[in-house]
Amino acid sequence: MFDLSGKVAVITGGASGIGLGIARGMIDAGARVVLVGRDRAKGDAALASLPGGGEQGLFIQADITRRDACVKAVEQAEQHFGRLDILVNNAGMNIRKQGHELTADEWYRIIDTNLSGAHFCAQAIHPAFRRAGGGKIVNIGSMLSLFGTTYGAAYAASKGGIVQLGKAWAVEWAPDNIQVNTLLPGWIETELIDEAKRLFPDLERSVLERTPLRRWGKSQDLAGIAVALCAGECDFVTGAVIPVDGGYSVQG
Repeated sequence: MFDLSGKVAVITGGASGIGLGIARGMIDAGARVVLVGRDRAKGDAALASLPGGGEQGLFIQADITRRDACVKAVEQAEQHFGRLDILVNNAGMNIRKQGHELTADEWYRIIDTNLSGAHFCAQAIHPAFRRAGGGKIVNIGSMLSLFGTTYGAAYAASKGGIVQLGKAWAVEWAPDNIQVNTLLPGWIETELIDEAKRLFPDLERSVLERTPLRRWGKSQDLAGIAVALCAGECDFVTGAVIPVDGGYSVQG
């Protein structure tokens, strides 16, 4: 069960953190992966760290905030592997300022990376999915898709938006045999969280107290559910929004 042999997965922001953890899970399940990111050196290093390296994967340098770059990346990936079956919209960023302090440029950088980039990538890959007879999209949201917080207005807006975007795609693209689901990571130890820990010295303690499993998440904690959603056993699951948070969102 949950075999992805013969499948090809495109993973944005795949060179580190959650994206890289999911990439490793996809390869373990038999898939080949395409990592998409801006940093060539970081991407090449990530690819080399994967099982099989260049045989099982490919790194494509692209700025997903530009629609033409997304189209070009998808074309390159499909040409290299011959088909595309999975898109993981994982690329994300934040600028930790209070809402009234954000400049217009900072607002657009966050929205364009986290939300517009996901939209452009899904648009670009849709024709390839139709040629393959169907496809799977896994969006990476956040606990801030559900909650409000300080120092995260634009980030929360983008992550709330990606939940609704995924639901819309799930309805629109069901006739094309494309299933779309969204994962909501809790507090996962990534580079993005390192800044939050510096900004909020009490964060470590408060997260552990609020999380029933009493630990921070790791990037590989997203791999299992991502693989499952992309396998044939979950073909009847679409439009779902699934927390992966150690129980953080249900703790009273």
